[in-house]
Amino acid sequence: MFRRIATSLLILWCACAAEARTRPHYGGSLRIETRFDPWQGADGVARKFTLDGLTRFDDSGVLRPALATQWSAQNAEHRWEMRLRADVHFHDGTPLTSDIVVASLEQSCNAGCPWTTVHAVGSSIVFTSDNPVPDLPAQLARAQFLISHRDAQGAVDGTGPFAVAGFAGGVMTLAANDDYWAGRPFVDTVEIRPKRSVRDQWLDLNIGRADIVEVPPELLRQAQQQHLRVIQSAPVDLLALQIARSGTLANQKLRQAIALAIDRSALFNVIFQKQGEVTASLLPNEQSGYSFLFSVDRNLSRAQELRAGATPPQLTLACEDSGADLQLAAERIALNLREAGFRALVAPDDHSRADILLRRIHLEQPGPQSALGEMLERFRQTPITNSEMAALFREERDFLAQFEAVPLLYLPRAYAVGERARDLHLAPDGSPMLEDVSLEDVK
Repeated sequence: MFRRIATSLLILWCACAAEARTRPHYGGSLRIETRFDPWQGADGVARKFTLDGLTRFDDSGVLRPALATQWSAQNAEHRWEMRLRADVHFHDGTPLTSDIVVASLEQSCNAGCPWTTVHAVGSSIVFTSDNPVPDLPAQLARAQFLISHRDAQGAVDGTGPFAVAGFAGGVMTLAANDDYWAGRPFVDTVEIRPKRSVRDQWLDLNIGRADIVEVPPELLRQAQQQHLRVIQSAPVDLLALQIARSGTLANQKLRQAIALAIDRSALFNVIFQKQGEVTASLLPNEQSGYSFLFSVDRNLSRAQELRAGATPPQLTLACEDSGADLQLAAERIALNLREAGFRALVAPDDHSRADILLRRIHLEQPGPQSALGEMLERFRQTPITNSEMAALFREERDFLAQFEAVPLLYLPRAYAVGERARDLHLAPDGSPMLEDVSLEDVK
């Protein structure tokens, strides 16, 4: 009997100890390193930690209330009303009002908005549009529409789970918002060290100086071989060519020849180490279900046939960003074009006059209609009013038939996580979600 009681007490003690080790607790400073500026651009991680939108997607891709608690559509989805959450304040203490929200939205979207007008009505925001906008609540979750205002010093201020506490010694510090409407984050502060090479990030992770670092898709396999603890998103970054429709390339057959000359498999297998998916569609297959209908096969003989024996003037191929992976991909694409009879030169710097631009386009929206609208917006301003999959397929097919855009690959986003960090999740667009992250001391 004594042995049974002792054994039971030992099991209970072990269970309590294990629970104590894994239960989230408050405190500590989370350390993040990145290659990019954490604030500049809609994709800056610090902006997403400090600013809220009217709506948000959880880590399962479900649309949730944020600064708006409820919404409703009228007039066949030409009019939307969104009711603001009460008793929300910016980090400087300024109350959130409908007038501030309208001013923020007008500043972030003064042209090409998914709405025609936006105005404040009491504690609500009313959007009207000339066309039906069935996915407006989803679109308002995009980083472009995060709500901000200027504080007394003229700095951008938000209502998010963290507030900017300072920038010193090359480190941006964010402090937990004790009064956050969704509950205080577990960590006290977040330290973001920008403009760090991947090599330096991984070194800092291994010696315990960083908790979350980047893993580019082409290095995912290497990270796994090094036994890093990696968390990875679905494919969310589209690698695509944007081809000018002027000069020599005003000829649609030449644009089609360029599209047919690209060897996507070589890009996928060699440069990006079989991460993500090969595509000729603007949407990843898990979103649309029809991307397989767009052929990804290279057809060099057909490309040469479309060129009709002519030797066009030298074409300039440039990259939208300076990433080493894009530069390698551009060199491979230029080789493909030369094999098809084009004279292609990779321009390392200025892309403003490029005939062909290699782009990395981040996809934020998890729904097919919103996602396709977002992608088409990156190439042209075209509202989508029909949410049926057959209609979306026709819209995408007709656009791609112009060969202004040539999708190549869809790539994931990934992060390596140190031993101290617990419960890191990624949003549907691959952004880290820090509200539930806690730290555990490593002995």
